[in-house]
Amino acid sequence: MITTLPNMLLVRLLQERLREEDCVRRGWILDGIPETREQALLIQTLGVSPRHVIVLSAPDTVLIERNLGKRIDPQTGEIYHTTFDWPPESEIQNRLIVPAGISEGETARRLLEYHRNIVRILPSYPKIVKVITADQPCVDVFYQALTYVQTIHRSNAPFTPRVLLCGPVGSGKSRQAALLAQKYGLVNVCCGQLLKEAMADKSKYGEMIQPFFEKETAVPSYVIMKVLKQRLDQQDCVERGWVLHDFPRDRDQACLMDSMGYKPNRVFFLNVPYDSIIERLTLRRTDPVTGERYHLMYKPPPTMEIQARLLQNPKDSEEQIRLRMEQFYRNSAELHEFYGQAITLNGDQDPYTVFEYIESGIINPLPKKVP
Repeated sequence: MITTLPNMLLVRLLQERLREEDCVRRGWILDGIPETREQALLIQTLGVSPRHVIVLSAPDTVLIERNLGKRIDPQTGEIYHTTFDWPPESEIQNRLIVPAGISEGETARRLLEYHRNIVRILPSYPKIVKVITADQPCVDVFYQALTYVQTIHRSNAPFTPRVLLCGPVGSGKSRQAALLAQKYGLVNVCCGQLLKEAMADKSKYGEMIQPFFEKETAVPSYVIMKVLKQRLDQQDCVERGWVLHDFPRDRDQACLMDSMGYKPNRVFFLNVPYDSIIERLTLRRTDPVTGERYHLMYKPPPTMEIQARLLQNPKDSEEQIRLRMEQFYRNSAELHEFYGQAITLNGDQDPYTVFEYIESGIINPLPKKVP
């Protein structure tokens, strides 16, 4: 019996793999994911942004015929084809078997499911999709794909964006950062995530951070700035621009960042009422068995059995959220004053509506202050 991993668990596993050194250093190719629009949106939310998306297209009749010719070597796992890649050795030929799930009917059903999903996935990757006809020699397909991935997309942004998103916990900064990274090719820089990665890498900064994490106390601003500087100085941030969230959290941190030359050219404050944030966060739950995340109002668990075992993160308690919101709003007035041309948005809307407002704030000229 084939079981399907929950989307969130699958995407989290993908995220962990892409953070490993070889993927960061050499790049990566995704194959077979996302299979649905939900997976595509989850991937974007976690900040995984491909630079090129290639769709290999061929008539269903051709694909069914190709699938019917597959054979597998049970000893090595190597896949062969009766027409295109038949092994010359008779010993291998004699032990090849027909893999499960490739009958004409099964293949047709899988293609139907693919066609239903692909039309909903592609709008998630505007202007970076290339459709290549797969019904031609493999060498031709390869060189067309290679030519495409070697191109550098021109950003839609009229300048190199350095975007800062400010807002209380639960205001949707992570989602908006992921959407901006996806559409404009910006580097998604979450300061909290940077600190966790530095500690996990056991770097010199990680050793400085660890005692504060262990005691659950705030990491000093100068330490955060060292880690942040290391990331913002990397070539991708310099060339493509960045979208930063979770720092600065007060005027002193903003002054520190500014003094070191890291000046955002667009700043957005996402305002969300207290009641809405409480609703968003206190009702979040995690299934400890599968890792799947639920929301008791917007995404309830499908069975009572799952609901009974759900756990709440202690940070999602109403008391903890209230403390974090109060801390943000104590400092927000001074942050507003420091970033005098910041744009304030109503974050208590559909995420894609909020994104449209942020886009207009990036593309349009900054408003001039009236003396």
